[in-house]
Amino acid sequence: MTIAIGCDHGGYALKTILVPFLEQKGITVRDAGAHSTEIVRYPYYAAEVARAVARGEADRGILICSTGIGMSMIANKFKGIRAALCTDTYMAKMTRAHNDANILCLGGRITGDMLAMDIVETWLATPYEGGRHDISLGLIRDAETAMTNGEPWEPKGTRR
Repeated sequence: MTIAIGCDHGGYALKTILVPFLEQKGITVRDAGAHSTEIVRYPYYAAEVARAVARGEADRGILICSTGIGMSMIANKFKGIRAALCTDTYMAKMTRAHNDANILCLGGRITGDMLAMDIVETWLATPYEGGRHDISLGLIRDAETAMTNGEPWEPKGTRR
């Protein structure tokens, strides 16, 4: 498995913990930066990771900024990306099982190191369930395609 990882200055410290954690698990890590606590703009790093995942250059991605909010906002602008901000292991489990999230967003200044490692481990270990969840993912793909083409999107079908 290859994980693309990126951060800004607010996520740098946590990234320095997570990269060796992932590598010890035999995961190939593609580090998109940042490489210090010097102030940088998170959209550049989110875009690099999102593009790598969308293009299949990485199996999944991890993005870290101070809260994880900004990273998740920009990552979800990329077609094929389902980025989820997780603050606990239950969220990590559910976003993989039900939403097939391919990018995990973390808050470097709000999530402790040990909890972050538990979240990452849970997120990596949880498979997508498929089944009834495929309907929602199909709707997401339909909306994404319509909006990418500049068209309005109206959901079709049943709400069940």
